[in-house]
Amino acid sequence: MKRRTTVISAIAVVALLGGGTATAVAVSGDDGSGSSKSAASQSSVKVKDDDGVSDNQEEANEAKGAKVSAEDAIAAALKHTPGTAVGADLDSDDGRLVWDVDVIGSGDKWQHVEVDPGTGKVLGSHTERDDDGDDSAARVAASLKDASTSAEDAAKAAASKGTVTSVDADDDGSVKVWEVETTSANGTQHDWHVDFKSGAVTVDHTSDDDGDDD
Repeated sequence: MKRRTTVISAIAVVALLGGGTATAVAVSGDDGSGSSKSAASQSSVKVKDDDGVSDNQEEANEAKGAKVSAEDAIAAALKHTPGTAVGADLDSDDGRLVWDVDVIGSGDKWQHVEVDPGTGKVLGSHTERDDDGDDSAARVAASLKDASTSAEDAAKAAASKGTVTSVDADDDGSVKVWEVETTSANGTQHDWHVDFKSGAVTVDHTSDDDGDDD
């Protein structure tokens, strides 16, 4: 799924004199929406220095560092921000791991929720602008309306293939499967499709990876 670009107009921090503390005020997007993320909110999972480490080892370290599964991260995001989850990605943010979960909320608005992969705590959320300019949120929501398999279901179904590090619904107008990425114990990544209707897991033949578990 194409990542929407967050437009942040300002971040205001007010220092409370005398107490020596600082309070973060809401972060506003170009549409006037506010973010619930505090400047002090950060993931509890640090990313290890990747100097001298192979790409596979780096991927393995990140997958191992996520104590909270994709399925549970999505559930936490939906509890905080009701709607339809359409994607979840394990990403590095300023030296720390976060689950980035995309939710289509009320009014077909893209909502971005960050979840701590160590504790399952929601770190913050904000509304994202739909840069596609073609009501893609509404289109994806409509495509998922008759799906029997949710993003949580897809993550759970693919978990037997390895550690799920990404779950996404394609938003090209012909959504039929969830695209899921897993990382094996040695850091090798594999791509899978999870059928919207049956929940069947198959190899993603469009990727460069053949999807073998070995």
